[in-house]
Amino acid sequence: MNIPRFLSLVLLSASVAANACTSMIVSAKASADGRPILWKHRDTSATNNFLYRVDNPGKIGYVGLFNGSDSLRTDEAWMGMNDAGFAIMNTVAYNLPENDPAWIDREGFVMATALGECRSVDDFEALLERLPKPLGVRTNFGVMDADGNAAYFETDDYTFERFDVADSPTGVLIRTNYAYSGTPDEGLGYIRHANVEALMKHQIETGSITPASLTETLSRTFYNSVTGFDAVQSSETWTVDQDFIPRHSSTASIAVEGLLKGEDPSKMIMWANIAYPPCSHVVGVTLDNIPEEAGPAGPGNARSTLGLQASELMEKVFPIKRGNGQKYINLDAVREISEEQFNISLEEYSKAAELRK
Repeated sequence: MNIPRFLSLVLLSASVAANACTSMIVSAKASADGRPILWKHRDTSATNNFLYRVDNPGKIGYVGLFNGSDSLRTDEAWMGMNDAGFAIMNTVAYNLPENDPAWIDREGFVMATALGECRSVDDFEALLERLPKPLGVRTNFGVMDADGNAAYFETDDYTFERFDVADSPTGVLIRTNYAYSGTPDEGLGYIRHANVEALMKHQIETGSITPASLTETLSRTFYNSVTGFDAVQSSETWTVDQDFIPRHSSTASIAVEGLLKGEDPSKMIMWANIAYPPCSHVVGVTLDNIPEEAGPAGPGNARSTLGLQASELMEKVFPIKRGNGQKYINLDAVREISEEQFNISLEEYSKAAELRK
């Protein structure tokens, strides 16, 4: 096996954090067409996701991302957008205070509640204030509303700190797995944060970010900002799955494209790749239409077809099963597969105007 020379520079951690998400809030001034964007590249131990429309009596209807399972469960949402033009996502922040052991991992419940109740960023702040404590969260919530307001709320069991994108000189905010308000130099995702900054530098400076910049550039790249090495652009056959934005545990890359001033919330589009991003593609999702392959496969199988198909392709990208085999990426396979899926994504993105009609 021809292991590339730069692997000696990479330290393999004893275990890969499953919840190693990467995210960005893009303001209207930083986006190419003036629509704000909420983007999340999801990492989780839940290996399959699906999208589903939730309409509960007396609540705001919404489309959410849910963990795949044998039965349909929609009490925990991991990203979503609602009929009022509100959208939400999160990334775990490991440098915030640890949760009360009796009440943990409640982020999905909070987001499902928010999607059913919130119309604005201020509504979400009020929700955090009134929910019973401890919240059972340790996270960066990212939210956006129909008026173009957007913010991160770095939130623990009892407190939160708000960071508005309007206060950012660049018009963007980035979060991985540490909070700016948390303990300095603790947490995770510092290198992935730097990867995003390096890869998006020009588009941030020129205000030309698109949803495809995020799902098709960031979520398909195997660039490491420490080594300055882009594995996919090299001639190497193998690389180690370490500190890239896409990881073995990646299960989605979703960009919710917000509204121009005065647009109806029905014009929102969720560009959703709900599988290991290099082995799958986005589909355009609106509040009243979820493509069949992104929803639950059927009764007794609440898993998406897109996720199941990507899992089969991942066998070629991660072919080594013994020992630490899952940490080794076959670059020849990922180049071929990702290019095919990238082209499908571009076809989907070309349908934007049609989806907004």
